[in-house]
Amino acid sequence: MTETQHVPALSEAAGGLGISYAHGSGPDSGSDKAVDGDTDNGSDGGGSGSGSGNGTGNGSDKAVDGGTDNRSDSGPDETPATDGRDPAQVLTAMVGHVLALAETWTDWDGRPVPADGRLYTPHKAIRRVADHMVDHLAEMEARLAGEETQPDHWHASATTTAADLAPFTGADLDEARSRLTRLARIWATRLDALTPDELDRSPGAGWTFRQLAFHVAESVYYADSVGDRHVRSGAPDRGDGAAAPRADAKG
Repeated sequence: MTETQHVPALSEAAGGLGISYAHGSGPDSGSDKAVDGDTDNGSDGGGSGSGSGNGTGNGSDKAVDGGTDNRSDSGPDETPATDGRDPAQVLTAMVGHVLALAETWTDWDGRPVPADGRLYTPHKAIRRVADHMVDHLAEMEARLAGEETQPDHWHASATTTAADLAPFTGADLDEARSRLTRLARIWATRLDALTPDELDRSPGAGWTFRQLAFHVAESVYYADSVGDRHVRSGAPDRGDGAAAPRADAKG
């Protein structure tokens, strides 16, 4: 079911990326039944949409979670907006923005953040950004090789797992940096190797690879849903780029 929602520009914090995403019901619309790991009644995984899970890249794969969400904001036939920017740089900038926000998540208080009917946490945001990049990278490689794409079985953000609720530590931040920067490099290397014809008249069924890259850049939504925890906690800046400890912080 498609809901008609207003589509504001990207948040102030991410405005420099030039990527827009729909708010209201969100890219993974539908309520998150949440912390016990159960999916909602409209789970992203296991549906019958025609996104990256079956290689068509159109139809129901209009939400940030690729493949099976037929409850998208932007409509079943709307393709991702692109512009004249280098798609590799768009992807790299998205990851940079996500990691900049993640630097504040070691201050997360353990309470999931509601956004568009679902719940988000630092670990969930990193999980969804990484999985979304992997999902469409696999689609692109399969299409370039003339092969079928993998069936879509992601639970996506319809599920909040026990791991999603874990504290986000400095070590987790280091792991996120290593994971996402490597994924961004793989994407950039692949996109830079494509000819203009391959970018805009891509093999296989589905969105062009340029459209696919701009779509994946919408993964910034997950990080923006968690937000800047220094700002949300009200912790004043000490002037060295780090927030002062919260009054309720222990130790």
